[in-house]
Amino acid sequence: MNQEYLKTMLNSVRDGGVSVDEAMQQLRHLPFQDIGCAQVDHHRDLRQGMPEMIFGEGKTVEQIVAITTAMSERGSNILVTRLDKEKAGQVVQAFPAAGYHAEARCLMLEHRPPEQRGKGAILIVSAGTSDIPVAAEAVVTARFLGNQVEQIYDVGVAGIHRLLSRREQLAAAAVIIVVAGMEGALPSVVGGLVDKPVIAVPTSVGYGASFGGIAALLGMLNSCASGVTVVNIDNGFGAACAASLMNRM
Repeated sequence: MNQEYLKTMLNSVRDGGVSVDEAMQQLRHLPFQDIGCAQVDHHRDLRQGMPEMIFGEGKTVEQIVAITTAMSERGSNILVTRLDKEKAGQVVQAFPAAGYHAEARCLMLEHRPPEQRGKGAILIVSAGTSDIPVAAEAVVTARFLGNQVEQIYDVGVAGIHRLLSRREQLAAAAVIIVVAGMEGALPSVVGGLVDKPVIAVPTSVGYGASFGGIAALLGMLNSCASGVTVVNIDNGFGAACAASLMNRM
């Protein structure tokens, strides 16, 4: 249940289009609903400014469908992250209006266009092509949350001239998410070029000594560029949520 849904319902009560009893029936699961496999947080959008989103990895199709149904009944837009193609196909059978972004491994079901709440553009930068799946998760999430999103892919430090050719775009962004694996150097470079918040996302991309992204994570945590903050390995979703909140300020 988002703010627009609640405002519409309250206005309908005021104008006589919906009775008090009908409104009470719609509100009876606020702030949360116990559906057995999950406690669906319908109050999150009112409380945090973004709806509950579904982490698909580890959940069965039946669980995802049950949660999606409960949220859809309250008018919430749905984002399911970390959903593989096979499960996504089964969820789409239950919700034909849903769309699946294979590269990002995200499924979206929009009951209304997302409210555009961002005050500027969120720019998402990936160091290499292999980092794009994590960057794509950030792109899909940031757009779902009502932001203008731009992206620059494959501009890592091995060919730094590729990044420097996009300095105007970097300077114009309100918030920048930088996604990089290997040694994780790119966020420090970007942080040294701009006066905007930089959110660094280490990825698990790299050879043996990258230790599944730990090398990139430690490199980003030790960045000497002021204004760089870091989320967990492969967490494009978390970076987009943080960037969205920053972009509303």
